Amino acid sequence: MIRIVSSSNRIAVSQLIAAERVRDKSTLLGAERIVAGVRRGGDVALKRYARQLDGLTGSIEVPRRVWATQAAMLPRDVQRAIARAARHIRSVSRKQVPKGWRHTVAAGISVEQRVMPLARVGCYVPAGRYPLPSSLLMTAIPARTAGVPEVIVCCPRPDAAVFAAAIEAGADRLFRIGGAHAIAAMAYGTRTVPRVDKIVGPGNRWVSAAKSLVSSDCGIDFYAGPTEILIVTASGSPSWIAADLLAQAEHDPDARAVLITTSVRFATRVAGEIARQMPATGPARQSIARHGGIIVCKSMNDAIALANDAAAEHVVAGNESIARRVVNAGAVFVGDWTAQVAGDYAIGSNHVLPTAGAARFRGGLNAADFVKLISVQRLTKRGLHSIGRTVTTLARSEGLEAHARSIETRTGN
Repeated sequence: MIRIVSSSNRIAVSQLIAAERVRDKSTLLGAERIVAGVRRGGDVALKRYARQLDGLTGSIEVPRRVWATQAAMLPRDVQRAIARAARHIRSVSRKQVPKGWRHTVAAGISVEQRVMPLARVGCYVPAGRYPLPSSLLMTAIPARTAGVPEVIVCCPRPDAAVFAAAIEAGADRLFRIGGAHAIAAMAYGTRTVPRVDKIVGPGNRWVSAAKSLVSSDCGIDFYAGPTEILIVTASGSPSWIAADLLAQAEHDPDARAVLITTSVRFATRVAGEIARQMPATGPARQSIARHGGIIVCKSMNDAIALANDAAAEHVVAGNESIARRVVNAGAVFVGDWTAQVAGDYAIGSNHVLPTAGAARFRGGLNAADFVKLISVQRLTKRGLHSIGRTVTTLARSEGLEAHARSIETRTGN
């Protein structure tokens, strides 16, 4: 049974919404050993870990001809679903690519912004209980849309749907490896797996730990912890809301599924629906027992304040008024019909989102994450003379005499 707590119970509320990064020391130390091993040992170490941890037999890389053969075995309705989801993701991604510009600051002074795609990106596709082709679409398509010339994929157990998604998304290469060793291979490169500029995509604790370890040497999207859903509403269908909470809970025993409302009666009805709909097997029962809850607030103002404090991965707002006031969220879903699960697959916005409070300072993965914004600056003689005194004054105020002289050798002052 899901817990119902009052917002005045600060300890219980904190347990439900406080940001928590699920990191244990043994996982971090183990990931550190694996990353260091692959960095030193290259393909030899990579293949050893792949055999031990992924059950790999045969080669690491899957040839392109196998992609097509495997994808052709996929039922037609799944092929069509992948194609439609890809169209929607691509449509949204096109809107997200930053634009270049050139601006005249003053006479003889101009600044240009160049938008340069990364050279190579690595997409991690989890395959815990099932491989996740949707994660491949959500990572590879924005990269391609941003102009990245080479996209590689790592998935420990790719199936027909993953191969179909790789073709649809325009991936270049696919490797049958997972976990910390896959992250290390992409971050540092081996003879088989090329080094990438950035690694994106969700994963388990081992993947998250490895991404944090390589982040000083290779770009990553963000630390991805267990999934979170926070629903903020005073009304709606208890059956639908219960289904939404259970949908996220089935991901992982560590997943967080929380409803914040202002009505005890409504909370009780949702709790009853959760008990009725609870699956007999899978992680949802553990997730709801450990991390699920319903918080009853005195007012909607208090409910929204709690939601913003939580900065959850997914925030479902019961109406537009609530949605406008949610400022900390990986993604916001508005109204009864905007099922959060639809965003996992086919709305078009990205499902790779910040967790554990990271939505306070960034949103979800998007095409802009795959480009660099490079400033190009130009001065004419007139331009340098016009700002020369400003530069030398500030340089000397910081005690940097050589900086000032760099300007004065040009201006003659």
